[in-house]
Amino acid sequence: MIVDTLANRHLYTQLSPRLATALAHLADTDFSQLEIGNYPLDGKDIFVIVNDYQTKPKETQPFEAHEKYIDVQYVVSGEEEFGYLPLADQTPSKAYFADHDYANYDYESNKQDAAFIPLKAGMFALFFPGDIHMPGTSALPQQVRKVVIKVRV
Repeated sequence: MIVDTLANRHLYTQLSPRLATALAHLADTDFSQLEIGNYPLDGKDIFVIVNDYQTKPKETQPFEAHEKYIDVQYVVSGEEEFGYLPLADQTPSKAYFADHDYANYDYESNKQDAAFIPLKAGMFALFFPGDIHMPGTSALPQQVRKVVIKVRV
């Protein structure tokens, strides 16, 4: 997992050409003007999801993990916290669903090992396969506009 601002995106472009494309797209696009929805960037290898939502209490949300895609999560406006849990020997509470590339993990079973980190407007988080994460939380509901770019590994 990596958390940073777009000003430092150049530090991560060497990780993968697709990741470099995703980070450049974040820097070059005014997401405040886009409609909510899904946008292809490079077919199924890189695609963009624009979403508006209210954050929820962490106690009500599951953790998730992916196998085929890196999540690049970028907060356009608002602020949230995300939970992070390194993959160890946890058992999913909802088995891996290949069509949507995710497995869920129960909050209660994993809360003692989780860290919750603020993600403010202008910041991004990279979640790699094996990084169990819980996006979109906060103690009090907050309106957030977030872009998630899915980057095939």
